[in-house]
Amino acid sequence: MRCLALIAAMPLILSTPPAAAQEAVATAPASLQLLAQAEALVQAKRFADAEPLIAALSRSPEMRLQARFLAGYAAAEQGDYKRASELFKAILADNPGQTRVRLELARALIGLGKTASADRQLRIAQQDDDLPPDLARIIRGVREVIRSQRPWRLDMDFGIAPDSNINGATSADRITIQLGEITLPVALDDSIRARSGTGQVASLNAGVRLPVSGKTAMLVDLNGSGSNYRGSEFDDYLVQLAAGPQLNLSDDASLFGQLVGAQRWYGGRSVTRQIGTRLGGQLAVADKTRLGIQFDARRTTALFDRAFSGWQLGLYANAERSVSQSLVVTGGLFARRDLLRTPIYSNAELGGSLGLGGSLPLGISFVLNGVVSHASYDAPLTIFSPDPRKDWRLSGGLSLGARKFNYMGFSPSVQLSYSRTESTLPFFASDRLRLRLALARYF
Repeated sequence: MRCLALIAAMPLILSTPPAAAQEAVATAPASLQLLAQAEALVQAKRFADAEPLIAALSRSPEMRLQARFLAGYAAAEQGDYKRASELFKAILADNPGQTRVRLELARALIGLGKTASADRQLRIAQQDDDLPPDLARIIRGVREVIRSQRPWRLDMDFGIAPDSNINGATSADRITIQLGEITLPVALDDSIRARSGTGQVASLNAGVRLPVSGKTAMLVDLNGSGSNYRGSEFDDYLVQLAAGPQLNLSDDASLFGQLVGAQRWYGGRSVTRQIGTRLGGQLAVADKTRLGIQFDARRTTALFDRAFSGWQLGLYANAERSVSQSLVVTGGLFARRDLLRTPIYSNAELGGSLGLGGSLPLGISFVLNGVVSHASYDAPLTIFSPDPRKDWRLSGGLSLGARKFNYMGFSPSVQLSYSRTESTLPFFASDRLRLRLALARYF
């Protein structure tokens, strides 16, 4: 495969120990000599002769990284990509800044057919400020080949989710009703207040990229998610299908347009249908920054209440920047407009988001994010107030994943999320805390 050939063209450059180990190695000339001999044997493809030397090196703490690397490199050269990837992942779990190891891991993943995971490793490797220009050019070439050859993607997870508010209900105990000039305080019944529970959850994200011409491809995306609770009263399922062309203007810029259809079921019955379109584009600035913009317009048919039928429009702008090999910062702005059949439910919302993601020791990945927005409604809900409703909406979450640990390709993940709405109408104030414990697989 062309990708393997390109990465294999890179020299073996881990003979110099990492800075943290150089002082220890300086006092161990025998270890350095043994390392040089092992490297020479590996480069000469005399793997059987190199094996006992690598085993001896692995017993020296200051040479453990080099020994693991040589063992992984030798395994990859012999076609044992599974063992090679395990060894390289073990190194990166302790030393995430080892660019050369990350590149070899990408080669092993390509050999295993896991090109999406390989592309992720190459993207991280591109953030190294000390990357030689020739090597940077090779990486860009490999990523270009991966993007042009990979026709599909599939991610899925399933697990359980303890939830403080499975029905998305109000957090208020009492509200005030306006009856003309009469103000009537009302205590809310427990049946319409927030309920807690634990459900079974699952999600699936799949996509197919079908080449049409040199610069054009057809994109087909399928997304599904579901929450199942005891009984069916609060079960929630959503399926969305999108299809349309993508035009690659250059290696760094692309445009896309898709038709979108979505269906939601809640409480055991169909509640909404949507059909619309989304248009957008992406631009990569150097190797560290990516910008994106998307416009989404959908016609919603509310099957449970025609008052909620109408148009939903959204404009989203986002940016992603790598600040190191193990940290990525994201930010975004958005504007949404709901033009529904009934003005009291129509609203305009403006907001922004900020996130931080990256790698931690022991092979753990994390994502920390937050969103804040303000929504203003078109008309008052006079039973509660003569003034239109206004909301402040806040949400945030922390996700942790451990791909180093897996069973049949599934790795554990933990997601803690919290959302809160502060409203001028107390009935619409709410808060929700959810913990999602799942097993995830990325193809």
